[in-house]
Amino acid sequence: MEGTNPVNKKLAAALSGGAVLVLALTGCGGGDDDDKLDSWAKQVCDAVQPQAKKIEAANAAIQKETSDNSKPEEVRTTDSKAFQDMSEAYKAMGAAVRKAGVPDVEDGEKKQKDAVRELDSLSSAYASLKKQVDALDTKDQAKFADGLKDIAAELNKLSRTGSNALKTLEEGDVGRAMAKQASCQSASSSASPTAN
Repeated sequence: MEGTNPVNKKLAAALSGGAVLVLALTGCGGGDDDDKLDSWAKQVCDAVQPQAKKIEAANAAIQKETSDNSKPEEVRTTDSKAFQDMSEAYKAMGAAVRKAGVPDVEDGEKKQKDAVRELDSLSSAYASLKKQVDALDTKDQAKFADGLKDIAAELNKLSRTGSNALKTLEEGDVGRAMAKQASCQSASSSASPTAN
C-alpha cells in the first residue's frame, strides 16, 4: 500500500492549506461601532460558522484516511464525500455573503460581488475534484496513485489562489465588525489549518 500513502499525505497537506481560505471570512481585531455593519457581519458570521465546521470535518476525514493501511476504495469514498461537503460549504458561504447584501463600506458592492464570485468558484472547483476522485480506478494501484497526485496538485493550486477577494472583503471596518461576532471568532479557531 506504500504506493498511495505518500500521495495521500500530499493530498492531506494540500487540503489543510485550503482551510486557510475559510479564515479569510473570519476577520480579526476589534474596533469602531457601526450598527449597520455589525448587523451585516453578524448575518455573515452566523451563516459561515457551520460551513467552516463542515470544511474542517471534511479536512479531518481526509487526514484520517491517509494512514498506511487505507484501501484505495476507502480513500476514494472519503475524498469524494469530503469534496462534496466542501463544495456545498463554499456555495453556502457565497449565498450567505450574497444574502447579507452590500456591506456599508467604501467599494462594498465590488467587495461583496468579488467574494461571492470567489466562493462560488471554490465550490465549483471542489465539485470538479469530487468528479475526478469518483473517476479514479481503485483496482490499479499505480493509476490510482497517479490520479491522487493530479488531485493533490489541483488542491495545491486552489489553496494558493483562492482567497484574494475574501481578504479584500474583510479588510478594515468589515474585518473589525466581523471580529466582534462570536460566531466568527469560533469559526476562526475551528477552521485553522492543521499541520501535517
